[in-house]
Amino acid sequence: MADIVIKTERPRVEQLLEAYRAVIGRDFDGYRNHIFRATTYAMHFLNNSEKYEPLVETAFVYHDLGLWTDHQLAYLEPSEAIALSDNKKYGWGLSPEALQGAIHWHHKIFRYTGPHQEVIEACRKGDWIDASQGWIRKGISRAAIRKVEATFPNCGFHRSLLRMAKE
Repeated sequence: MADIVIKTERPRVEQLLEAYRAVIGRDFDGYRNHIFRATTYAMHFLNNSEKYEPLVETAFVYHDLGLWTDHQLAYLEPSEAIALSDNKKYGWGLSPEALQGAIHWHHKIFRYTGPHQEVIEACRKGDWIDASQGWIRKGISRAAIRKVEATFPNCGFHRSLLRMAKE
């Protein structure tokens, strides 16, 4: 597998995420860096193909958003609903099925097969790598994961997930 490409500037992520800064609050930096890490991994599996970048970036901005907007651990459907609504409202032109699928299936344990498989599977693997803090690597080297994590520090993201689970 080729070396991992780390993009430190993702204007789409910054713009979309900024609209939710107030609702995310103190968890903003941690969630932002989680998005950057997961996007980096997913794009690696997609050979950094620019055709997938808007969808992957958008899906990751919204994939956990329901944790903060709906204050519940059953957050996939609320996250999907916000993403689909904003996609339509702002006319981004992203495939609603691919966007919803990337969010809906990002916790799936086993391989996703079905429509939009390539991008949904890349997002699923990217999130698992980051959610497990590199314990699950999906073929990416430990050195590459360390490099991504050093570029985008955790900023308490995993602790915030535990805090929200308790609340």
